[in-house]
Amino acid sequence: MRGKELIKQIMARKNKNNSVMNAALSYLTAKSRTVREIELHLDAKNYGEVEIYECVERLKELGYLDDNKYALDFIESRLRTKPISKQKLRQQLYNHKLPQEVIDTAIETITDEIEQANASRVAAKYWRQFDDLEDYDRKTRVIRRLLGRGYNFHTIKQSVEAIVGSLDEIDPESLSAEEDAE
Repeated sequence: MRGKELIKQIMARKNKNNSVMNAALSYLTAKSRTVREIELHLDAKNYGEVEIYECVERLKELGYLDDNKYALDFIESRLRTKPISKQKLRQQLYNHKLPQEVIDTAIETITDEIEQANASRVAAKYWRQFDDLEDYDRKTRVIRRLLGRGYNFHTIKQSVEAIVGSLDEIDPESLSAEEDAE
């Protein structure tokens, strides 16, 4: 039965004049995609390996697919809208099926200074947001939020202390990002 269904799908696709390129371009219309995301999408639509390969190569030639540009644009957009740590960005890029070398190259563009500035921006936002809490609770909430965004404790400590002073009364072992998830 599976073979007959596959033949029906292929015939329906050909009858609708839906080429592999049309399917890829349609998928790209909504938002940018990675090479692997396009390959998986076309594979799920039962296109052959050769068709998929040729389509992907043509999309690269036309400038519609570029994993390096995708990774850099993703990082720039993400840090502008909702800053997170390099660690979280690395995971998100991995989830978009990017090759490890592309991820590594893109992550290298985030300097320690940028990471610290982003953490400070987030800390300041949450410090204002939790202004109705007592200082200890306010500090722990801000720290948990930063932990939830993947920042390491050293970066968090520097960011929060720049805003509120010492965190000596806070025990890092007692904090958990999950307790105060966003």
